Amino acid sequence: MINFATLAFLVVLLLIVATQIFKVLNEYERGVVFTFGRFTGVKGPGLIILVPLVQRMVKVDLRVVVLDVPTQDVISRDNVSVKVNAVVYFRIVDPEKAIIQVANPFEATSQLAQTTLRSVLGQHELDEMLSQREKLNIDIQKILDQSTDAWGIKVANVEIKHVDLNESMIRAMARQAEAERTRRAKIIHAEGEKQAATQLVEAAAALSAEPKALQLRYLQTLADLSNEKTTTIVFPLPIDIIRPFLDK
Repeated sequence: MINFATLAFLVVLLLIVATQIFKVLNEYERGVVFTFGRFTGVKGPGLIILVPLVQRMVKVDLRVVVLDVPTQDVISRDNVSVKVNAVVYFRIVDPEKAIIQVANPFEATSQLAQTTLRSVLGQHELDEMLSQREKLNIDIQKILDQSTDAWGIKVANVEIKHVDLNESMIRAMARQAEAERTRRAKIIHAEGEKQAATQLVEAAAALSAEPKALQLRYLQTLADLSNEKTTTIVFPLPIDIIRPFLDK
């Protein structure tokens, strides 16, 4: 007759064997199965049955992984030293390659993202890093996606988070921006002077075509001056006004 201790031992043994035979994978998981060390297929999701001591399964998560790329020291094409960090979104699309072709897919992707970030940004000037960030994100994403394809990894997106400059460079950029604003103000002022001069030339031509119009304009100016709070007004007398008297 089997005593209680023996029965408990058998129950525990059956539970251990059952855990080795039956595996349950979630919807976002897959199992890479090896039989006597050789790859025999990818299974899941749901209930998986394995042969104990013969088959072994490696679980793979297919969800998107958010990888924070550490801050990298980058020297731009115009020899400016900056610190740049980024974030990479990727996921495993081929569990077989992710387990067989690379030992640690996450670490490999992280190291590749760091070197690619330095390589791509080093080919551009500082102004491009600051103004064309979206284009740089796409370039880095394409390079990473092509490189990780052999590992069964799909890089969905890359985002450059921060481009940090030292204090001297920030002050230099501020002086450059101020000089640019001054230049634009001078150009706008010169354009205004040019347009005003053009209008004055056209007005002078119109007035010179009709002497009476010039005299009317002169009289209007005198009327405007008379409204000012002044006691003495000195003005030149056009010779055309007194010419009739001189002729007589």
